[in-house]
Amino acid sequence: MNILNIEKITKAYGVRKIFDNAGFYLEEGEKAGIIGVNGTGKSTLLKIIAGIEAPDTGSVIMAGNLTVRYLPQTPVFADDDTVLQAVVRENKTPENEWTVESDAKTMMTKLGIVDFDERCGHLSGGQKKRLALVSAMLAKADLLLLDEPTNHLDHEMSAWLEEQLRSYRGAVIMVTHDRYFLDSVADRIIEIDKGNIYSYKENYSGYLERKAERESIEDATERKRQSILRVELEWVKRGARARSTKQKARLDRYETLKNQSAPVRDGAIELSSMSSRLGRTAINLDSVTKAYGDKVLFKDFTYNFLKNDRVGIIGPNGCGKSTLLSVIMGELAPDGGDVEIGTTVRIGYFAQHITDMRDDMRVIDYIREVAEYVVTDEGKITATRLLERFLFSGENQYGPIGKLSGGEKRRLYLCRVLMSAPNVLVLDEPTNDLDITTLRVLEDYLDTFSGIVIAVSHDRYFLDRVVRRIFAFKGAGRLCQSEGGYTEYELRMKEEEKISGDVSREPVKQTAADKNDKNRQKPREKKLKFSYAEQKEYETIDEDIAELEESIEQISNEINACATDYVRLRQLSDKKQELEAELSHKMDRWMYLEELATQIEEAKKSP
Repeated sequence: MNILNIEKITKAYGVRKIFDNAGFYLEEGEKAGIIGVNGTGKSTLLKIIAGIEAPDTGSVIMAGNLTVRYLPQTPVFADDDTVLQAVVRENKTPENEWTVESDAKTMMTKLGIVDFDERCGHLSGGQKKRLALVSAMLAKADLLLLDEPTNHLDHEMSAWLEEQLRSYRGAVIMVTHDRYFLDSVADRIIEIDKGNIYSYKENYSGYLERKAERESIEDATERKRQSILRVELEWVKRGARARSTKQKARLDRYETLKNQSAPVRDGAIELSSMSSRLGRTAINLDSVTKAYGDKVLFKDFTYNFLKNDRVGIIGPNGCGKSTLLSVIMGELAPDGGDVEIGTTVRIGYFAQHITDMRDDMRVIDYIREVAEYVVTDEGKITATRLLERFLFSGENQYGPIGKLSGGEKRRLYLCRVLMSAPNVLVLDEPTNDLDITTLRVLEDYLDTFSGIVIAVSHDRYFLDRVVRRIFAFKGAGRLCQSEGGYTEYELRMKEEEKISGDVSREPVKQTAADKNDKNRQKPREKKLKFSYAEQKEYETIDEDIAELEESIEQISNEINACATDYVRLRQLSDKKQELEAELSHKMDRWMYLEELATQIEEAKKSP
């Protein structure tokens, strides 16, 4: 059943038309992702659906009694409210008044907000976004509208949100540039393209295939139109000998074909290498340490960056990733250790937050502050030409920055960073607010960038696409090194957890005689027996199983007794799952050891 119908809407800001007779529908329970180049109207579409803005023409039709909840890009809270007060006030109803606080605390904990008495006025922008996400999820609305929900979420938080949205009973429409997230959650992709809305009942991978098919059909239709036009043009040039009805119809057909518009494709951001020469010494870190009070962010970290290094830095929010970048760039002195930066190093820093962009400044002047031109493989490129390559037309170049969308400002900021021709690119959350088209071009550019790339990112796709080595914060000041992208890192961590959790038999040591004796026709038969570790385990495993069973029973009783304390209930449920997994493992070991004991007894009886 359709719960939302957008019918023939138009929307314009001045001469800039966002939607032109566009529309789509959404079915009950669908999870839709909105994508498109920055500035095409993704956030505007969410606001129209939420009722915050109205289309110039057309209609938005919703199912009766549909509850809608909207997560804006930049949420606002009362400064004096505590975080708990803020979300409870927005979501408390007679039906949930006894559980809403526990549910809120559970969700906030999952998203890294643990001080429930913290005033909203003390929160960073990222913390406010996560708090607003908690509030939206608590509402249990029939339709969730989420504008960039994955911004400011680390990998664990993103994984939690994926699971929550996949199992969410209502429908969801979200604007996000996280391609793995779209692949995992979305079952419909809504693309905004030059005023039109295209709807694909696919995840992101399926959308790419369907879009390629659509454009192929459009291109074939255009080739056919051009072919017919050439024939008709030759006929028109010869001139009509008579004014018959058929000839008039043919002239009308020619005019119709001539006036049809060819398919318009997105402009491509063309980037040539804009790096400067990098000498033998780049950036060397020797046993660097940084702490704030008792909290050690990283300790004795040593690494020498080499030319063409592609390094990703990951870890939970607040672990010290941005601080490490500041130390690497020489902006922050470490508490211990040394940082050596080569004399030829020219760092381009793409920060999370833009601090030097004034809304009243012209776009072209913002770039010219860095340089009038930049030298590339193709020769000199002026600031005007570079802006054109970043999809800023001549009209936009001389307009104020304040008229740009948030994503367009990020694209302009990236242009400014590259205009300085760096040979070391330091990217702090580069995928926030950049559209997928720009991300793909940036990734292609980094393939040919003849310098060092150091990226802090929660975008798994970007890390897989760009980096070749990952450093992961593991707590207690330790950084774990992993070769490859994020997927390789994740697989390696799962394998290490599996190995550390296995209790296996001790390996049989091979003697020198065993290795060197090549002439034996049959290996020496080894006496069947318990290893020392297996013998000790066999003697205590019955007691271990009994204790686990007793602990599980006690936790089950506690769960039944605290049905309204949802925070405690979640803790107990997680603990019960851990104990049940441990019990299952112990039972498997018990069966193995019992079978081995039986075989040993039978071997003793046999001659």
